[in-house]
Amino acid sequence: MTDVKALREERIRIYQDVADNKIPKRVPIGVSIGFEATAEYFGHDLRDIYWNPGKINYDEEKADELCQKVFSDVLPFSTSSLRFPTLYQYIESQSFIMSSSGFMQHPEVVGMLPEDYDYLIEKPLDCIVERVLPRHHKVLNPENPYKMALNFTKGILGYFNDPREGAALAATMRERYGYYPGPPPGSTGFTAMPFDFLADQLRSFSGISIDIRRRPEQVAEACEALYPIVFRRGLPKVVSNYGTVSIPLHMPTFMREKDFEKLWWPTAKRLVEEYASMGIHCNLFCEDDWMRYLDHLSELPTDTTLRFEFGDPKLVKEKLGDKFIITGLYPMQLLKNGTKQQVIDKAKEIVDALAPGGKFIFGFDKGIQVGADLNVENLAALTEFLRDYAVYDNPGETAGKQFNKADYKAPTEASYKIDSKYFKTWEEYKAEYPNIAEFAQSKIEHYEDLMLNLLTWLLL
Repeated sequence: MTDVKALREERIRIYQDVADNKIPKRVPIGVSIGFEATAEYFGHDLRDIYWNPGKINYDEEKADELCQKVFSDVLPFSTSSLRFPTLYQYIESQSFIMSSSGFMQHPEVVGMLPEDYDYLIEKPLDCIVERVLPRHHKVLNPENPYKMALNFTKGILGYFNDPREGAALAATMRERYGYYPGPPPGSTGFTAMPFDFLADQLRSFSGISIDIRRRPEQVAEACEALYPIVFRRGLPKVVSNYGTVSIPLHMPTFMREKDFEKLWWPTAKRLVEEYASMGIHCNLFCEDDWMRYLDHLSELPTDTTLRFEFGDPKLVKEKLGDKFIITGLYPMQLLKNGTKQQVIDKAKEIVDALAPGGKFIFGFDKGIQVGADLNVENLAALTEFLRDYAVYDNPGETAGKQFNKADYKAPTEASYKIDSKYFKTWEEYKAEYPNIAEFAQSKIEHYEDLMLNLLTWLLL
Protein backbone atom coordinates (compact mmCIF):
# COMPACT_ATOMS: atom_id res chain seq x y z
CA MET A 1 0.00 0.00 0.00
CA THR A 2 2.91 2.32 0.75
CA ASP A 3 4.27 1.74 -2.76
CA VAL A 4 0.85 2.51 -4.27
CA LYS A 5 0.57 5.70 -2.26
CA ALA A 6 4.05 6.78 -3.32
CA LEU A 7 3.25 6.02 -6.97
CA ARG A 8 0.03 8.03 -6.80
CA GLU A 9 1.92 10.97 -5.33
CA GLU A 10 4.56 10.65 -8.05
CA ARG A 11 1.90 10.65 -10.75
CA ILE A 12 0.18 13.70 -9.30
CA ARG A 13 3.52 15.45 -9.05
CA ILE A 14 4.64 14.80 -12.65
CA TYR A 15 1.35 16.03 -14.10
CA GLN A 16 1.36 19.10 -11.89
CA ASP A 17 5.01 19.78 -12.70
CA VAL A 18 4.20 19.87 -16.42
CA ALA A 19 1.37 22.35 -15.75
CA ASP A 20 3.59 24.40 -13.41
CA ASN A 21 6.40 24.83 -15.96
CA LYS A 22 8.77 22.46 -14.21
CA ILE A 23 10.77 19.50 -15.50
CA PRO A 24 9.05 16.41 -14.06
CA LYS A 25 10.78 13.28 -12.78
CA ARG A 26 9.70 11.53 -15.97
CA VAL A 27 7.36 12.04 -18.91
CA PRO A 28 3.71 11.45 -17.92
CA ILE A 29 2.20 8.51 -19.80
CA GLY A 30 -1.39 9.40 -20.68
CA VAL A 31 -2.48 6.10 -22.23
CA SER A 32 -6.10 4.97 -21.87
CA ILE A 33 -8.46 2.81 -23.94
CA GLY A 34 -11.91 4.12 -24.86
CA PHE A 35 -15.07 2.57 -23.43
CA GLU A 36 -16.02 0.73 -26.59
CA ALA A 37 -12.57 -0.87 -26.96
CA THR A 38 -12.55 -1.70 -23.25
CA ALA A 39 -15.95 -3.36 -23.41
CA GLU A 40 -15.02 -5.43 -26.45
CA TYR A 41 -11.68 -6.45 -24.88
CA PHE A 42 -13.56 -7.59 -21.78
CA GLY A 43 -15.83 -9.68 -24.03
CA HIS A 44 -19.00 -7.60 -24.23
CA ASP A 45 -21.28 -6.96 -27.20
CA LEU A 46 -21.64 -3.18 -27.57
CA ARG A 47 -25.34 -3.50 -28.33
CA ASP A 48 -25.72 -5.04 -24.87
CA ILE A 49 -23.37 -3.06 -22.67
CA TYR A 50 -24.36 0.31 -24.13
CA TRP A 51 -27.73 -0.29 -22.46
CA ASN A 52 -26.31 -1.89 -19.34
CA PRO A 53 -22.94 -0.17 -18.71
CA GLY A 54 -23.00 -1.25 -15.07
CA LYS A 55 -22.09 -4.79 -16.23
CA ILE A 56 -18.52 -3.60 -16.59
CA ASN A 57 -18.28 -3.45 -12.78
CA TYR A 58 -18.23 -7.27 -12.79
CA ASP A 59 -15.07 -7.34 -14.94
CA GLU A 60 -12.72 -6.66 -12.04
CA GLU A 61 -10.49 -9.66 -12.82
CA LYS A 62 -10.06 -8.63 -16.46
CA ALA A 63 -9.51 -5.02 -15.49
CA ASP A 64 -6.90 -6.04 -12.92
CA GLU A 65 -5.09 -8.11 -15.54
CA LEU A 66 -5.05 -5.16 -17.95
CA CYS A 67 -3.73 -2.80 -15.26
CA GLN A 68 -0.92 -5.24 -14.46
CA LYS A 69 0.02 -5.58 -18.13
CA VAL A 70 -0.13 -1.93 -19.19
CA PHE A 71 1.76 0.75 -17.28
CA SER A 72 0.02 4.10 -17.50
CA ASP A 73 -0.16 7.11 -15.23
CA VAL A 74 -3.90 7.37 -15.82
CA LEU A 75 -6.49 4.61 -15.59
CA PRO A 76 -5.66 2.59 -18.75
CA PHE A 77 -9.29 1.93 -19.66
CA SER A 78 -12.62 3.77 -19.59
CA THR A 79 -15.89 2.75 -17.96
CA SER A 80 -17.98 5.42 -19.67
CA SER A 81 -18.79 6.31 -23.27
CA LEU A 82 -19.25 9.76 -24.76
CA ARG A 83 -22.30 8.52 -26.67
CA PHE A 84 -24.60 6.13 -24.88
CA PRO A 85 -27.64 5.43 -27.09
CA THR A 86 -30.32 6.11 -24.46
CA LEU A 87 -30.54 9.84 -25.11
CA TYR A 88 -30.22 9.59 -28.87
CA GLN A 89 -32.71 6.80 -29.41
CA TYR A 90 -35.36 8.36 -27.19
CA ILE A 91 -35.18 11.58 -29.18
CA GLU A 92 -34.98 9.70 -32.52
CA SER A 93 -31.63 11.20 -33.44
CA GLN A 94 -30.50 11.36 -37.05
CA SER A 95 -27.03 12.66 -36.17
CA PHE A 96 -25.92 9.83 -33.83
CA ILE A 97 -27.14 6.36 -34.73
CA MET A 98 -26.14 2.84 -33.81
CA SER A 99 -24.38 0.78 -36.48
CA SER A 100 -24.94 -2.95 -37.00
CA SER A 101 -21.92 -3.63 -34.77
CA GLY A 102 -23.44 -1.51 -32.02
CA PHE A 103 -20.99 1.40 -32.30
CA MET A 104 -22.55 4.87 -32.21
CA GLN A 105 -21.83 6.61 -35.51
CA HIS A 106 -22.11 10.21 -36.70
CA PRO A 107 -23.23 10.55 -40.34
CA GLU A 108 -22.99 13.89 -42.10
CA VAL A 109 -26.14 15.84 -41.32
CA VAL A 110 -27.53 19.28 -42.08
CA GLY A 111 -29.50 20.98 -39.33
CA MET A 112 -29.44 24.53 -40.63
CA LEU A 113 -30.44 25.70 -44.10
CA PRO A 114 -28.88 28.70 -45.89
CA GLU A 115 -32.06 30.71 -45.34
CA ASP A 116 -31.62 30.24 -41.55
CA TYR A 117 -28.47 32.39 -41.39
CA ASP A 118 -30.29 35.64 -40.63
CA TYR A 119 -32.21 34.10 -37.73
CA LEU A 120 -29.11 32.39 -36.38
CA ILE A 121 -27.19 35.67 -36.42
CA GLU A 122 -30.05 37.51 -34.73
CA LYS A 123 -31.08 34.85 -32.17
CA PRO A 124 -28.61 31.96 -32.26
CA LEU A 125 -30.02 29.85 -29.43
CA ASP A 126 -33.61 30.36 -30.57
CA CYS A 127 -32.65 29.22 -34.05
CA ILE A 128 -30.89 26.14 -32.66
CA VAL A 129 -33.85 25.16 -30.47
CA GLU A 130 -36.60 25.87 -33.00
CA ARG A 131 -35.02 24.84 -36.30
CA VAL A 132 -31.76 22.93 -35.96
CA LEU A 133 -32.48 20.44 -33.18
CA PRO A 134 -35.89 19.31 -34.56
CA ARG A 135 -34.25 18.49 -37.90
CA HIS A 136 -31.63 16.30 -36.21
CA HIS A 137 -33.78 14.73 -33.51
CA LYS A 138 -37.28 13.93 -34.72
CA VAL A 139 -38.94 13.77 -31.30
CA LEU A 140 -38.13 17.44 -30.70
CA ASN A 141 -41.11 18.45 -32.75
CA PRO A 142 -43.66 20.82 -31.20
CA GLU A 143 -46.44 19.26 -33.27
CA ASN A 144 -46.42 16.39 -30.75
CA PRO A 145 -45.63 18.19 -27.46
CA TYR A 146 -46.52 15.32 -25.14
CA LYS A 147 -44.24 12.81 -26.82
CA MET A 148 -41.54 15.47 -27.06
CA ALA A 149 -41.70 16.28 -23.35
CA LEU A 150 -41.83 12.66 -22.18
CA ASN A 151 -39.17 11.25 -24.51
CA PHE A 152 -36.78 14.14 -23.93
CA THR A 153 -37.15 13.61 -20.18
CA LYS A 154 -36.41 9.90 -20.54
CA GLY A 155 -33.38 10.70 -22.69
CA ILE A 156 -32.07 13.19 -20.13
CA LEU A 157 -32.38 10.58 -17.38
CA GLY A 158 -30.20 8.25 -19.44
CA TYR A 159 -27.77 11.04 -20.31
CA PHE A 160 -27.02 11.71 -16.66
CA ASN A 161 -27.30 8.14 -15.33
CA ASP A 162 -25.50 5.97 -17.93
CA PRO A 163 -21.99 7.43 -17.48
CA ARG A 164 -22.12 6.76 -13.74
CA GLU A 165 -22.99 3.08 -13.86
CA GLY A 166 -19.43 1.83 -14.36
CA ALA A 167 -17.86 4.22 -11.87
CA ALA A 168 -17.33 1.56 -9.18
CA LEU A 169 -14.80 -0.41 -11.25
CA ALA A 170 -12.91 2.75 -12.19
CA ALA A 171 -12.71 3.84 -8.55
CA THR A 172 -11.50 0.40 -7.44
CA MET A 173 -8.67 0.30 -9.97
CA ARG A 174 -7.59 3.88 -9.34
CA GLU A 175 -7.30 3.11 -5.66
CA ARG A 176 -5.60 -0.25 -6.17
CA TYR A 177 -2.94 0.99 -8.60
CA GLY A 178 -2.53 4.61 -7.58
CA TYR A 179 -3.43 6.24 -10.88
CA TYR A 180 -3.42 9.99 -11.36
CA PRO A 181 -6.89 11.07 -10.19
CA GLY A 182 -7.11 13.91 -12.69
CA PRO A 183 -7.49 17.64 -12.14
CA PRO A 184 -9.64 19.06 -9.34
CA PRO A 185 -13.39 18.34 -9.70
CA GLY A 186 -15.17 20.99 -11.73
CA SER A 187 -11.99 22.33 -13.34
CA THR A 188 -12.48 20.82 -16.80
CA GLY A 189 -14.75 21.70 -19.70
CA PHE A 190 -15.54 20.76 -23.28
CA THR A 191 -16.61 22.95 -26.17
CA ALA A 192 -16.03 23.71 -29.87
CA MET A 193 -14.62 26.62 -31.78
CA PRO A 194 -17.42 28.82 -33.18
CA PHE A 195 -16.67 28.01 -36.84
CA ASP A 196 -16.46 24.27 -36.14
CA PHE A 197 -19.73 24.39 -34.21
CA LEU A 198 -21.35 26.05 -37.22
CA ALA A 199 -19.75 23.65 -39.69
CA ASP A 200 -20.18 20.27 -38.06
CA GLN A 201 -23.89 19.68 -37.44
CA LEU A 202 -25.47 22.98 -38.39
CA ARG A 203 -24.30 23.43 -41.98
CA SER A 204 -22.29 20.19 -42.46
CA PHE A 205 -18.89 19.88 -44.13
CA SER A 206 -20.39 20.17 -47.61
CA GLY A 207 -22.66 23.06 -46.67
CA ILE A 208 -20.01 25.19 -44.99
CA SER A 209 -17.62 24.61 -47.89
CA ILE A 210 -20.21 26.19 -50.19
CA ASP A 211 -20.97 28.99 -47.72
CA ILE A 212 -17.29 30.00 -47.49
CA ARG A 213 -17.45 30.90 -51.19
CA ARG A 214 -21.02 32.19 -51.49
CA ARG A 215 -21.71 33.95 -48.19
CA PRO A 216 -18.46 34.52 -46.25
CA GLU A 217 -19.82 37.62 -44.50
CA GLN A 218 -22.74 35.66 -43.04
CA VAL A 219 -20.36 32.89 -41.95
CA ALA A 220 -18.23 35.42 -40.07
CA GLU A 221 -21.32 36.99 -38.45
CA ALA A 222 -22.61 33.54 -37.48
CA CYS A 223 -19.30 32.74 -35.75
CA GLU A 224 -19.61 35.94 -33.73
CA ALA A 225 -23.23 35.16 -32.88
CA LEU A 226 -22.38 31.63 -31.70
CA TYR A 227 -19.41 32.78 -29.64
CA PRO A 228 -21.24 33.31 -26.30
CA ILE A 229 -22.84 29.86 -26.57
CA VAL A 230 -19.59 27.95 -27.06
CA PHE A 231 -17.76 30.22 -24.60
CA ARG A 232 -20.27 29.58 -21.81
CA ARG A 233 -20.44 25.89 -22.64
CA GLY A 234 -16.73 25.37 -22.05
CA LEU A 235 -16.41 27.39 -18.85
CA PRO A 236 -15.28 25.23 -15.90
CA LYS A 237 -16.98 25.77 -12.56
CA VAL A 238 -13.59 25.80 -10.84
CA VAL A 239 -10.48 27.57 -12.12
CA SER A 240 -7.33 25.51 -11.61
CA ASN A 241 -3.90 25.54 -13.18
CA TYR A 242 -4.31 21.77 -13.58
CA GLY A 243 -7.69 21.76 -15.33
CA THR A 244 -8.29 22.32 -19.05
CA VAL A 245 -11.07 23.00 -21.53
CA SER A 246 -10.87 20.35 -24.25
CA ILE A 247 -11.58 21.55 -27.79
CA PRO A 248 -11.23 19.40 -30.93
CA LEU A 249 -10.26 21.45 -33.99
CA HIS A 250 -12.10 20.17 -37.07
CA MET A 251 -12.13 22.37 -40.15
CA PRO A 252 -8.86 24.32 -40.67
CA THR A 253 -6.95 21.62 -42.54
CA PHE A 254 -9.75 21.51 -45.13
CA MET A 255 -9.67 25.29 -45.65
CA ARG A 256 -7.54 27.65 -47.68
CA GLU A 257 -5.29 29.68 -45.43
CA LYS A 258 -6.92 32.97 -46.44
CA ASP A 259 -10.35 31.58 -45.48
CA PHE A 260 -8.91 30.18 -42.25
CA GLU A 261 -7.45 33.56 -41.32
CA LYS A 262 -10.63 35.43 -42.14
CA LEU A 263 -13.33 33.08 -40.89
CA TRP A 264 -11.97 30.44 -38.47
CA TRP A 265 -9.05 32.00 -36.64
CA PRO A 266 -10.45 35.28 -35.17
CA THR A 267 -13.09 33.76 -32.86
CA ALA A 268 -10.94 30.71 -32.11
CA LYS A 269 -7.97 32.76 -30.95
CA ARG A 270 -10.24 35.07 -28.97
CA LEU A 271 -11.83 32.10 -27.18
CA VAL A 272 -8.51 30.64 -26.03
CA GLU A 273 -7.16 34.04 -25.02
CA GLU A 274 -10.24 35.03 -23.03
CA TYR A 275 -10.12 31.73 -21.17
CA ALA A 276 -6.41 32.32 -20.50
CA SER A 277 -7.17 35.76 -19.02
CA MET A 278 -9.27 33.92 -16.41
CA GLY A 279 -6.49 31.45 -15.61
CA ILE A 280 -8.16 28.71 -17.69
CA HIS A 281 -6.01 26.59 -20.02
CA CYS A 282 -7.22 24.90 -23.20
CA ASN A 283 -6.37 21.43 -24.51
CA LEU A 284 -6.63 21.62 -28.31
CA PHE A 285 -6.79 18.49 -30.45
CA CYS A 286 -5.25 19.50 -33.80
CA GLU A 287 -6.99 16.96 -35.99
CA ASP A 288 -5.36 15.96 -39.30
CA ASP A 289 -2.12 17.73 -40.34
CA TRP A 290 -1.58 21.19 -38.84
CA MET A 291 2.01 21.74 -39.96
CA ARG A 292 1.09 24.71 -42.21
CA TYR A 293 -0.58 26.41 -39.23
CA LEU A 294 2.25 26.15 -36.69
CA ASP A 295 2.96 29.88 -36.88
CA HIS A 296 -0.66 30.64 -36.08
CA LEU A 297 -0.66 28.21 -33.16
CA SER A 298 2.46 29.93 -31.81
CA GLU A 299 0.33 33.03 -31.16
CA LEU A 300 -1.91 31.24 -28.66
CA PRO A 301 -1.50 31.60 -24.88
CA THR A 302 1.40 29.99 -23.07
CA ASP A 303 0.73 26.52 -21.60
CA THR A 304 -2.06 25.70 -23.99
CA THR A 305 -1.91 21.92 -24.53
CA LEU A 306 -1.62 20.98 -28.21
CA ARG A 307 -2.39 17.41 -29.21
CA PHE A 308 -1.34 16.60 -32.76
CA GLU A 309 -2.69 13.84 -34.95
CA PHE A 310 -0.08 14.10 -37.71
CA GLY A 311 3.12 16.06 -38.14
CA ASP A 312 6.86 16.33 -37.71
CA PRO A 313 7.78 16.02 -34.00
CA LYS A 314 11.09 17.87 -34.49
CA LEU A 315 9.41 20.80 -36.22
CA VAL A 316 6.68 20.92 -33.59
CA LYS A 317 9.30 21.02 -30.84
CA GLU A 318 11.34 23.68 -32.62
CA LYS A 319 8.41 26.03 -33.19
CA LEU A 320 6.16 25.34 -30.19
CA GLY A 321 7.96 23.25 -27.57
CA ASP A 322 9.19 26.12 -25.40
CA LYS A 323 5.73 27.70 -24.97
CA PHE A 324 3.15 24.90 -25.16
CA ILE A 325 2.48 21.49 -23.63
CA ILE A 326 2.75 18.99 -26.48
CA THR A 327 1.14 15.57 -26.74
CA GLY A 328 -0.06 13.14 -29.42
CA LEU A 329 1.72 12.22 -32.68
CA TYR A 330 2.30 8.57 -31.78
CA PRO A 331 0.54 6.58 -34.56
CA MET A 332 -2.08 4.25 -33.16
CA GLN A 333 -1.97 2.28 -36.42
CA LEU A 334 1.65 1.31 -35.75
CA LEU A 335 0.70 0.21 -32.26
CA LYS A 336 -1.95 -2.02 -33.79
CA ASN A 337 0.03 -3.55 -36.66
CA GLY A 338 3.76 -3.02 -35.97
CA THR A 339 6.27 -5.34 -34.36
CA LYS A 340 7.27 -4.69 -30.76
CA GLN A 341 10.60 -3.31 -31.91
CA GLN A 342 8.94 -0.96 -34.40
CA VAL A 343 6.59 0.22 -31.65
CA ILE A 344 9.49 0.94 -29.30
CA ASP A 345 11.66 2.56 -31.97
CA LYS A 346 8.87 5.01 -32.85
CA ALA A 347 8.36 5.83 -29.18
CA LYS A 348 12.07 6.56 -28.79
CA GLU A 349 11.98 8.83 -31.84
CA ILE A 350 9.07 10.85 -30.47
CA VAL A 351 10.44 11.04 -26.92
CA ASP A 352 13.87 12.12 -28.16
CA ALA A 353 12.25 14.88 -30.23
CA LEU A 354 9.64 16.18 -27.79
CA ALA A 355 10.72 15.40 -24.24
CA PRO A 356 13.89 17.56 -23.88
CA GLY A 357 13.15 20.70 -21.89
CA GLY A 358 9.85 19.37 -20.50
CA LYS A 359 6.31 20.41 -21.50
CA PHE A 360 5.54 16.97 -22.96
CA ILE A 361 2.95 14.30 -22.13
CA PHE A 362 3.06 11.04 -24.06
CA GLY A 363 -0.15 10.33 -25.97
CA PHE A 364 -1.51 8.80 -29.18
CA ASP A 365 -2.51 10.54 -32.39
CA LYS A 366 -6.11 9.42 -31.82
CA GLY A 367 -8.05 7.42 -29.27
CA ILE A 368 -8.25 3.63 -29.14
CA GLN A 369 -12.00 3.43 -29.69
CA VAL A 370 -12.76 -0.10 -30.89
CA GLY A 371 -11.47 -3.50 -29.91
CA ALA A 372 -10.02 -4.09 -33.39
CA ASP A 373 -7.56 -1.23 -32.77
CA LEU A 374 -6.23 -2.76 -29.56
CA ASN A 375 -2.98 -4.75 -29.42
CA VAL A 376 -2.40 -5.24 -25.70
CA GLU A 377 0.99 -6.92 -26.07
CA ASN A 378 2.35 -3.99 -28.09
CA LEU A 379 0.72 -1.53 -25.71
CA ALA A 380 2.41 -3.23 -22.74
CA ALA A 381 5.80 -3.19 -24.46
CA LEU A 382 5.37 0.48 -25.36
CA THR A 383 4.41 1.71 -21.90
CA GLU A 384 7.10 -0.37 -20.18
CA PHE A 385 9.69 1.22 -22.45
CA LEU A 386 8.35 4.72 -21.79
CA ARG A 387 8.37 4.18 -18.02
CA ASP A 388 12.04 3.27 -18.03
CA TYR A 389 13.36 5.45 -20.86
CA ALA A 390 11.50 8.79 -20.72
CA VAL A 391 13.19 9.90 -17.51
CA TYR A 392 14.73 13.33 -16.82
CA ASP A 393 18.05 13.94 -15.10
CA ASN A 394 17.14 17.51 -14.09
CA PRO A 395 13.70 17.35 -12.41
CA GLY A 396 12.49 20.52 -10.78
CA GLU A 397 14.21 22.92 -13.17
CA THR A 398 12.17 25.54 -15.01
CA ALA A 399 10.58 24.38 -18.26
CA GLY A 400 10.10 26.92 -21.03
CA LYS A 401 8.03 30.08 -20.94
CA GLN A 402 5.90 30.94 -17.94
CA PHE A 403 2.16 31.57 -18.10
CA ASN A 404 0.73 34.88 -16.87
CA LYS A 405 -2.99 35.44 -17.21
CA ALA A 406 -2.47 39.21 -17.13
CA ASP A 407 -0.97 38.92 -20.63
CA TYR A 408 -4.40 38.31 -22.14
CA LYS A 409 -7.49 40.45 -22.66
CA ALA A 410 -10.39 39.59 -20.36
CA PRO A 411 -13.83 38.69 -21.74
CA THR A 412 -16.49 41.36 -21.89
CA GLU A 413 -20.18 40.94 -21.09
CA ALA A 414 -20.74 40.17 -24.77
CA SER A 415 -18.66 37.00 -24.41
CA TYR A 416 -21.15 35.58 -21.89
CA LYS A 417 -24.46 37.13 -22.85
CA ILE A 418 -27.10 34.89 -24.41
CA ASP A 419 -30.20 36.74 -25.55
CA SER A 420 -32.89 34.10 -25.84
CA LYS A 421 -36.35 33.28 -24.56
CA TYR A 422 -34.96 29.82 -23.83
CA PHE A 423 -32.22 31.04 -21.49
CA LYS A 424 -33.06 33.12 -18.44
CA THR A 425 -30.66 35.25 -16.46
CA TRP A 426 -31.14 35.48 -12.70
CA GLU A 427 -32.59 38.98 -13.11
CA GLU A 428 -35.14 37.74 -15.65
CA TYR A 429 -36.10 34.79 -13.47
CA LYS A 430 -36.45 37.00 -10.39
CA ALA A 431 -38.66 39.44 -12.30
CA GLU A 432 -40.98 36.55 -13.14
CA TYR A 433 -40.92 35.15 -9.58
CA PRO A 434 -40.32 38.20 -7.33
CA ASN A 435 -40.76 36.25 -4.08
CA ILE A 436 -37.94 33.84 -4.80
CA ALA A 437 -35.16 33.65 -2.19
CA GLU A 438 -31.82 35.23 -3.08
CA PHE A 439 -29.88 32.07 -2.27
CA ALA A 440 -31.68 30.35 -5.16
CA GLN A 441 -29.56 32.30 -7.64
CA SER A 442 -26.74 29.77 -7.85
CA LYS A 443 -29.18 26.89 -8.40
CA ILE A 444 -31.16 28.71 -11.10
CA GLU A 445 -27.99 29.74 -12.95
CA HIS A 446 -26.64 26.21 -12.66
CA TYR A 447 -29.81 24.73 -14.19
CA GLU A 448 -29.82 27.25 -17.03
CA ASP A 449 -26.21 26.41 -17.91
CA LEU A 450 -26.88 22.69 -17.49
CA MET A 451 -29.67 22.81 -20.07
CA LEU A 452 -27.55 24.94 -22.40
CA ASN A 453 -24.77 22.35 -22.15
CA LEU A 454 -27.18 19.51 -22.89
CA LEU A 455 -28.69 21.20 -25.93
CA THR A 456 -25.28 22.04 -27.35
CA TRP A 457 -24.00 18.52 -26.61
CA LEU A 458 -26.54 17.29 -29.14
CA LEU A 459 -24.61 19.32 -31.73
CA LEU A 460 -21.05 18.44 -30.73
